[in-house]
Amino acid sequence: MWDVKVFSEDGTSKVVEILADMTARDLCQLLVYKSHCVDDNSWTLVEHHLHLGLERCLEDHELVVQVESTMGGESKFLFRKNYAKYEFFKNPVNFFPEQMVAWCQQSNGSIPQTQLLQNFLNSSSCPEIQGFLHVKELGRKSWKKLYVYLRRSGLYCSTKGTSKEPRHLQLLADLEDSNIFSLIAGKKQYNAPTDYGFCIKPNKVRNETKDLRLLCAEDEQSRTCWMTAFRLLKYGMLLYQNYRIPQQRKAWLSHFSTPVRSVSENSLVAMDFSGQTGRVIENPAEAQSAALEEGHAWRKRSTRMNVLGSQSPLHPSTLSTVIHRTQNWFHGRISREESHRIIKQQGLVDGLFLLRDSQSNPKAFVLTLCHHQKIKNFQILPCEDEGQMFFSLDDGNTKFSDLIQLVEFYQLNKGVLPCKLKHHCIRVAL
Repeated sequence: MWDVKVFSEDGTSKVVEILADMTARDLCQLLVYKSHCVDDNSWTLVEHHLHLGLERCLEDHELVVQVESTMGGESKFLFRKNYAKYEFFKNPVNFFPEQMVAWCQQSNGSIPQTQLLQNFLNSSSCPEIQGFLHVKELGRKSWKKLYVYLRRSGLYCSTKGTSKEPRHLQLLADLEDSNIFSLIAGKKQYNAPTDYGFCIKPNKVRNETKDLRLLCAEDEQSRTCWMTAFRLLKYGMLLYQNYRIPQQRKAWLSHFSTPVRSVSENSLVAMDFSGQTGRVIENPAEAQSAALEEGHAWRKRSTRMNVLGSQSPLHPSTLSTVIHRTQNWFHGRISREESHRIIKQQGLVDGLFLLRDSQSNPKAFVLTLCHHQKIKNFQILPCEDEGQMFFSLDDGNTKFSDLIQLVEFYQLNKGVLPCKLKHHCIRVAL
C-alpha cells in the first residue's frame, strides 16, 4: 500500500492509501465518493509542479504511484474538474484547424475532417501537426520562432523555413518518455512571448529547467491543437477506450429498472405528493417539471410573505439576495483574473460558467462564461419593479427574483448569451 496526498483547489488536502496498480480514474472515483460529490466523469488528477510552473491532467489509465515516482519534492497532485478532457472526440473539427493538419508523406495533402480522429487512433497512419511556434533555446533565455512538425516519432523543427526534407529536420523532443504540460505563468517565469505556453517534459526531469522543451503558440486554439495531438499520438486507442468506459457503464446501468444514483442526488430526489402518499418520480422530464413547479410555489410564498411584511430572520426579500451563496456555481468575491483562471483550468468548453460578485458595482454580479474557447463576462444588475427587487442581465427585459432562477432559465434558454449554461465551475473541500 502507498500513501498519496491530494490537494483540492481551496488548499485542503487528504492522504489516501492506495494500491500500486491504482489508476488516476480509480483515485478520482475514490475521492468523489469520500467528498460526496457527483461523479460525472469530468474529475481529474492534476500533476502540479510549482517550482517549474507546469501542470497537466493525468490520463485516466495512468498509474498514480508510477507518476508520483517522476515528481520532485515541491510537486503535488490536485483534484480538479476538467470538462475538456475528451471534448475533441465530440467536436474534432474545433480542435484541429485544417491548416495545421497534414500527412507526413505529402507536403500538401490534407486529411478529410471525417477521418481525422481515425487517422490519429490508427497507429499505421501518419497524421502530422505543423505550424510556427516560439521555441525556447535549451539552457538560454532567448526564444526563436520556428516551423515545427509533430509526428509519432517526435517533435521536429525545420532548419530551413518550412522545409520537410529529412536533412532540414531537427529533433526537439521525444514523445515516448515525456509528457506535455501547460505553462502556468510562462511570461513571468520564462519570459515567454505569449500567454499560450506549453512544455514537453522528459519523465527523468525533476526540478531542473535546463532539459525542459518550452514552446509558445500564438493563440489558445493552436496551443490546444498541439497539446491534444501530442496526447493522441502518444496514447492512441487508449484515450478512446478511456473516453468510452463511462459511456458504456452508463448504458449498462440504464438496463436496470431501478435508477442508480449518487449519494448527493439521493438527497434531492424528486417526489410527487399530489396523491395521499408520496411517490418517487422516475421520469426525468416529469422530475424537472415538478422541481420547476416547486420553485414557482416557493417564489409565490415568498412574494406573499413579502406583501404581509414578515419580519422573520429569513425575510424573502433578504433571502433572494443571499440564497445563491449556497450554490456550487457561485464563487463570491473573486477577481476577473481569478475567474478566468478557474474557467481555463476546468476546460475551455462551450457553456462552462461561474457567477461572482461584481468588483465595480457592490450591488451587481457577473456571469463569466466560456464560448468558442474565449471567456466572456456579463453583468447582472438588480432592478426594481412595483416595489420588488429583480435581477437581469439584459437591461430588465428578462427579470428573475433571484440568481438561482436566472441560472435555471439560461441553462434551458440561451437568450442574449452566446450559448446555454452547461457546466458550472466547482471546487470541493477534501
